[in-house]
This record gives sequence, C-alpha cells and structure tokens, in this order.
Amino acid sequence: MKNTWLTLFLSTLLVGFSPLSYADKVLVAVAANFMVPIQKLAPEFAKDAGHEISMSYGSTGMFYSQIKNDAPFEVLLSADEVTPAKLIDENHALTGTQFTYAIGKLVLWSPKQGVVDNAGEVLKKGGFDHIALANPKFAPYGAAAVEVMRATGVYETLQSKFVTGDNIAQAYQFVATGNALLGFVALSQVIKDGKIDGSVWIVPQSLYQPIRQNAVILEKGRNKPAAEALMKYLKGDKAKAIIRSFGYEL
Repeated sequence: MKNTWLTLFLSTLLVGFSPLSYADKVLVAVAANFMVPIQKLAPEFAKDAGHEISMSYGSTGMFYSQIKNDAPFEVLLSADEVTPAKLIDENHALTGTQFTYAIGKLVLWSPKQGVVDNAGEVLKKGGFDHIALANPKFAPYGAAAVEVMRATGVYETLQSKFVTGDNIAQAYQFVATGNALLGFVALSQVIKDGKIDGSVWIVPQSLYQPIRQNAVILEKGRNKPAAEALMKYLKGDKAKAIIRSFGYEL
C-alpha cells in the first residue's frame, strides 16, 4: 500500500511539472494591417507551443515611440524593416532576432462594386469627395499610398480629399463605414474567406517600395521563452500558410 501511495504522489508531481505548467504569455505590439492574421495565428500558437499572445494594435511609428518610452511589449511585429533595425541600434531590441515575416500588398479599395477599376484610373477620373489613407508619418502603408499617388501624378489633385487615419485599421474603417468612398488599405484587410468584397485595385509593387514587415524581440522579451517561441513559430510552415492566405508574400 505504501508503494502505491508513493507512486501516486510521484505521478502527481510529474503532472504538476509537465511542459504546460511553463506556459507563458508574450506581449506583442502588432502593426494594424496584421490584426486579423494574428488573431487567426494566436490560437494555433497556443495549441502548438503552449503559450498565449497578448496583442495590441496600432501604427508602427506609434509603437516605436511607446517602446522608446518603456512600453512593456516583448515582441514587435512591425509594418516595415526600418523600425526594428532602429530599435536594435538604440538598444531597445535584440540583435540577431529581426526577420521578415511578411511582405505586404497595398490596394485601393471600396466596399461598393464598380467604384474602383482594376487599373486605378478612378484616381484620375475623380467622382469622389474623400479618399482614406493611414498617416504616412507613422504608418508604412500610408507612406506607400503617398508614393503611389505621386508616381501616378495625382497627389496634388487629391490632397484636399484626404481622410487620414492614425493607422491602417482606422483608414479601413473610414472606407467601410462610408466616411470615404474609397481608400488605400492593406490587401489582408479586404480578403474574406479567400475573396475580396467590393471593388479593388491591387497596386503594382513597382509603384512603391516593398513593404517588408519585420519582427523583432524587444529588450523586455530578452530570455523570455514565449517570445522566442513566437519568433520560431512565425518561421514555420503552418504560420506561413496562414499568412499567405491573407494575401501576403513571403
């Protein structure tokens, strides 16, 4: 009987020290364009890696300022490659952890059929009062939108019609709610179950600098297993398949 109780006691200890007991939470600053993909990735990561993701969404420029001012984030999923590199140079992020997790695509979109043609000629023809974009000072997708409008010669004409969001998620909301008839958003935001609602021009990538979205472990994520596990997970085949399903390239 004594041996039986000893066996049960040891079994209880082993259960208590199973890998799941080491599950942790990683605090992630997520570029607004990646909001839906990370929401799909998070439960898969929790199931496969045993860690949770706590997410905040916003513009990359906003996160840069917050991280420099001691925000508690442990990982940054940026919408560019410059910001993570700057954070490494300024000792706010870890050398050797930066990599490209997605290459974003810019689109001109309207939820209404027939508004946006597949060559973007609507920008020259007009017929709309407002066009939405993210703030180009803080959001890489907003900066890309300005590049496109300058390259196509419509920037000066359209500038008075801009409705500017703090980030790409807000720019999307301006269009989705009808405050702007059309706007520049991320392709990932308008893909629903593999299809695009409304009318869209997928902007040729020759018209703007590639939007190389980079991830990096921040100083507060140093030696944090959950942060390291997330970076490894994003490089795996399962995560890549999910990311591609939202129109990103890798």
